[in-house]
Amino acid sequence: MYLFMGSDKYNLELSDFCIICTISLQGRAEKSGAGGTMLEEETDPTYENVLAEIQSFELPIEATLRSVYDDQPNAHKKFMEKLEACIRNHDKEIEKMCNFHHQGFVDAITELLKVRTDAEKLKVQVTDTNRRFQDAGKEVIVHTEDIIRCRIQQRNITTVVEKLQLCLPVLEMYSKLKEQMSAKRYYSALKTMEQLENVYFPWVSQYRFCQLMIENLPKLREDIKEISMSDLKDFLESIRKHSDKIGETAMKQAQHQKTFNVSLQKKNKMKFGKNMYIKHDRIPEEKSEIVLKHSLKEEDENEEEVLTVQDLVDFSPVYRCLHIYSVLGDEETFENYYRKQRKKQARLVLQPQSNMHETVDGYRRYFTQIVGFFVVEDHILHVTQGLVTRAYTDELWNMALSKIIAVLRAHSSYCTDPDLVLELKNLIVIFADTLQGYGFPVNRLFDLLFEIRDQYNETLLKKWAGVFRDIFEEDNYSPIPIVNEEEYKIVISKFPFQDPDLEKQSFPKKFPMSQSVPHIYIQVKEFIYASLKFSESLHRSSTEIDDMLRKSTNLLLTRTLSSCLLNLIRKPHIGLTELVQIIINTTHLEQACKYLEDFITNITNISQETVHTTRLYGLSTFKDARHAAEGEIYTKLNQKIDEFVQLADYDWTMSEPDGRASGYLMDLINFLRSIFQVFTHLPGKVAQTACMSACQHLSTSLMQMLLDSELKQISMGAVQQFNLDVIQCELFASSEPVPGFQGDTLQLAFIDLRQLLDLFMVWDWSTYLADYGQPASKYLRVNPNTALTLLEKMKDTSKKNNIFAQFRKNDRDKQKLIETVVKQLRSLVNERSSRPSL
Repeated sequence: MYLFMGSDKYNLELSDFCIICTISLQGRAEKSGAGGTMLEEETDPTYENVLAEIQSFELPIEATLRSVYDDQPNAHKKFMEKLEACIRNHDKEIEKMCNFHHQGFVDAITELLKVRTDAEKLKVQVTDTNRRFQDAGKEVIVHTEDIIRCRIQQRNITTVVEKLQLCLPVLEMYSKLKEQMSAKRYYSALKTMEQLENVYFPWVSQYRFCQLMIENLPKLREDIKEISMSDLKDFLESIRKHSDKIGETAMKQAQHQKTFNVSLQKKNKMKFGKNMYIKHDRIPEEKSEIVLKHSLKEEDENEEEVLTVQDLVDFSPVYRCLHIYSVLGDEETFENYYRKQRKKQARLVLQPQSNMHETVDGYRRYFTQIVGFFVVEDHILHVTQGLVTRAYTDELWNMALSKIIAVLRAHSSYCTDPDLVLELKNLIVIFADTLQGYGFPVNRLFDLLFEIRDQYNETLLKKWAGVFRDIFEEDNYSPIPIVNEEEYKIVISKFPFQDPDLEKQSFPKKFPMSQSVPHIYIQVKEFIYASLKFSESLHRSSTEIDDMLRKSTNLLLTRTLSSCLLNLIRKPHIGLTELVQIIINTTHLEQACKYLEDFITNITNISQETVHTTRLYGLSTFKDARHAAEGEIYTKLNQKIDEFVQLADYDWTMSEPDGRASGYLMDLINFLRSIFQVFTHLPGKVAQTACMSACQHLSTSLMQMLLDSELKQISMGAVQQFNLDVIQCELFASSEPVPGFQGDTLQLAFIDLRQLLDLFMVWDWSTYLADYGQPASKYLRVNPNTALTLLEKMKDTSKKNNIFAQFRKNDRDKQKLIETVVKQLRSLVNERSSRPSL
């Protein structure tokens, strides 16, 4: 109703609408009547079934229509006729129904006409109401639009809040990442990046800011890699500079760990050496204990100051860089770089300074740098997984160890100070113990110490050679005088001397040895102490230490002391008295060797009865020195005799002797008597040999004086004077200047001179020539050459002094006799020279 009334396009009158409806119904009824007639004309059951099927809408119409056309010709026409008849029947039924309801319709139309006026009024009211509604709705529309707009904004705000709530964790994580980067917490930053990529970015990947963040992360990772690598380089440079401090700390720790055990060992050794086998070999216990207590006190004070390696080195750059590269999946690159750089640093650390051998500080710095390097590597090995491996550290250590041994061999060879070599040994021991504590094999270092021990012994031998020389230079080579019991005890405390006869003597008295003997004995013990210092901490058994001490002591005795004694003996200023005292000194030093063996035994606690115990070679050492001193005594004694003989001033042409022996010879005999008095302290055979050697040399010198080629003439008076001198020599020999000679053994030294002079004094040439070559000859010791030479000199003198001798018959006869003897002697000499030698 509202539609027809409110719409201008369809605004029709109600009456017009009713007329149209009536006309339509009437036309429909007419068509139904005509159709019903035609339908009634023909009926065919077949088509009725088809029509029924069509109207049922249950079967497919295609099959039904096909059955109609397939039955007979003209089926289409007949079917259409039947269809029209069916339609007419339906129209007829419709018409009947419309006729049945037509009155009600007409009544309805009538009623509509009656309410037409009211409808128009209603239309006006509705129109007015509609207008007023339209006017009122405009404001509502405005407010509604505002509400819609607000609702849209609210929805947008809600959406933005939701999106912001989704983005805020991402932004917060990214802000956290920036803070971590600023705080240099790079490992945490990488973990934050992983969370952003795996968790947060997928939520907001559609936003542009997220894409910017995603694009920025690789750059941040590269920055972290560069920064961490820079920190690692700074760390490597820092530990390279401070490796000596690290090594020094590690070495102090290792030394502190073994200090207690070493201190106990030293204390036990001191207690063991408190009461030595001989009272003179007492170790200075009190002083050593004070030093030990002082050292222990210092160690206790410094214990709290010892820092660990972790206290000195901040390893966080390594950990951080390793974690960063691990997170970035580039761990292998980092490992290769770290190992390469550390190998370069190892080569730098192992390169010594050219003057390292000059001071112990050079060696200490060298060792501390190496220890610091490997302590850091060991720490890295244990606190990181895979950065360095045991195989890598072992390879690096073997390379370093070969270089260290080569460097120490080269530089230690320049060390001439035993104290420096000893300090070097102590540094090597601490160095080896420190690295051994970190698991590095150090056996080759201890093998090197044995090589350095030999060098240490050589430097000790050189040092003690100077000590021995100084002792010998300061010695007065006279027996040690003592005036009271205190001085006697002082000497006894220094040197193990035992002589009951000397003890019974009253003061003042003298020790037979000189002052150098106790000094040398003390220095030998000091040498043993010094050699023992090197043997400590070498992890060797007492037997090996005992063997080392004995061998080094033997070298001191056989090489150094023996050489110093030989050099001393050969010095020009050492006289016969000094040589005698040297022989006495060597005798007492030889006797003291057994006490040195006991001294070593007390130190090492190794019995001398052990099969492999090395004996001291003091016996042969001092025996050789004595033999050299004895030989030097013989040489110097002969030289002194030669000096006296050179003072001889014979008048070889004198006609008559002086009637007394020559002055030089008497001085020589007096000198020999005084010297042989000194020889009483020598062993008997030495004094006898020296006396016999002196007499033989004197006899030979006198014989050479007669037969000197520069001496052309000798008179009989000169021969008689010479005979007087020989008589004095024989008297000296017969006086037994040195006890122990049997019979006239010492006089036999002058037998050649005696027979020669007797031959010329008695002029018994016929007997000489007749008995020559006979064992019982009176002049058996006279050589024809000697007799011929002397006779020719006397013949020439006779010719010169007796110009007119040819006018005297006796002189002519004597001259002829001399010439005849000369001819016979020449013939005898020629005969001997032509005789084949046996």
